[in-house]
Amino acid sequence: MSAPLWITATPATPNGELHVGHLAGPYVAADVLRRFLRADGHPVRLTGGLADHESAVELCALKQGRKAEEVADGYGEAITVDWRRAGVEFDRVVRPGQDQGYREFVTSLFGRLHADGVLVARTRLLPYCGPCERALYGKYVRGGCPSCGAQADGSLCRTCARPNDCGDLLGPVCVLCDTPATLRQCRRLYLPLEAHRKELAEYWDSVPMPPRLAAFRDGLAHDGLPDVAVSHPAQWGITVPVEGFEDQRIAPAVEAVAGYLLSAGQESAEAGPLQFFGIDRAAFHLAVLPALVLASGGPLPSGFQVNEYYRLGGRKLSTTERHAVWALDVLTDAGSDTLRRHVLSDRPEGRPTEFRLDELDGTRSHLHATWNAWLGRLFAALREDCAGLSPEERPGGAGWDVLRDRLDFSARELRSSYGESGFAPRRAVALLDEVVRLADDFHQVNAHQRDHRSDRSGYRAVLAAELAIACALTAWAWPVMPEGAERLAGALGVTAGGPVTAGALAGPAPGVRLAPPTGPVFGF
Repeated sequence: MSAPLWITATPATPNGELHVGHLAGPYVAADVLRRFLRADGHPVRLTGGLADHESAVELCALKQGRKAEEVADGYGEAITVDWRRAGVEFDRVVRPGQDQGYREFVTSLFGRLHADGVLVARTRLLPYCGPCERALYGKYVRGGCPSCGAQADGSLCRTCARPNDCGDLLGPVCVLCDTPATLRQCRRLYLPLEAHRKELAEYWDSVPMPPRLAAFRDGLAHDGLPDVAVSHPAQWGITVPVEGFEDQRIAPAVEAVAGYLLSAGQESAEAGPLQFFGIDRAAFHLAVLPALVLASGGPLPSGFQVNEYYRLGGRKLSTTERHAVWALDVLTDAGSDTLRRHVLSDRPEGRPTEFRLDELDGTRSHLHATWNAWLGRLFAALREDCAGLSPEERPGGAGWDVLRDRLDFSARELRSSYGESGFAPRRAVALLDEVVRLADDFHQVNAHQRDHRSDRSGYRAVLAAELAIACALTAWAWPVMPEGAERLAGALGVTAGGPVTAGALAGPAPGVRLAPPTGPVFGF
């Protein structure tokens, strides 16, 4: 058996529910790859997590008059439910507030890294808000990015994705009260990435990465690898286990590495993961995580799948700013098939894309007018001409040989688009639509065969051919729209989620009683 593949999707911050940008970015795409590989018989794991101790969680709690633990637990549960409703199936989700031994593991990891000299003390300027009597870091502070000038928070810039050290922000302002911040000396613990340049450069040379990420890497390396703060003067989070820093909390970046190491498989043959994440997390995945993993002896990531931003009204979707379309609302209204297909066909690969509700409605209408309309016509014909049973005849009809060749080609192209090396979910959606169009054209062209009273067997052969295509879709469409693929498989009496191959073009055994659903097959 081939070595297991480990896939990770960046941890979600439980300061709100999932929005469609999260699903358009790492989560649905990672699940598509997992489903394809597992159906193909390849051992694969998908892991993720929740970033309970991000500053955004405590900030949300302060604004809502709640405890940070309540916010993290409540939204954490909502996020896991949204994942399930969207068909995103994790093999493991690291949950800091629930996983036994999590805090001890994080504390131990941090202590070892400090003892080994990987984490060192530095005195730097840190914004401070007098009225709030609070040191400002992460989401508590905003200002101009020192690299590009765009508005950034006290960790990184969402425009250029460059990290910052809070005190470098231009014109820092407290997010809680809008008061301009003052700068104070603060001694914190840091990960000096420049000390790991040689090891990082060797790693970067060994791992493939998309052009967008490679360009970011080159810019980061050219300008000098930064010192990254790994502790903050705060109350929310895990206490730093280092003498003199007991009033500080471990930065979420270190917790993310701990979650990564906790999720690493025990199988010796398992390589490092293929990581799915948004471009704003580039510095962490390219530099911070590899540096700490190298120091800890864990497996390094083996590849990257990076998405750009999904926008709404020209602005990046944001949970913190409540500028979002919530996944639960769309899932309730349109269903997982419609949402998954839409965000995959519009996935921000290589460039940002814009979410529009009217275009989501267009996706739902498209499924009804093409996929469901063809299947409806097919099931009606089978009921009228075959008594609702699968035909005895072998697939045939005018143009079937040519169509079969085209479908064989589609299967090969789908395998390429679903596979790790050529992963392109936008292409996969287009190919699936083409298969349905070909099937419907075949149905329409051969519909006149039904009028040949002397050759009703020929018409049943046409229906047998269409049934074979429908059966293929229970496998070919399963990575993209698993809910509809399961409904279709139930109607045909087959099992959904088989390998994406031309061999899936095989209808039910002759005489099988078909059970078409009373409602739509794909979407609702």
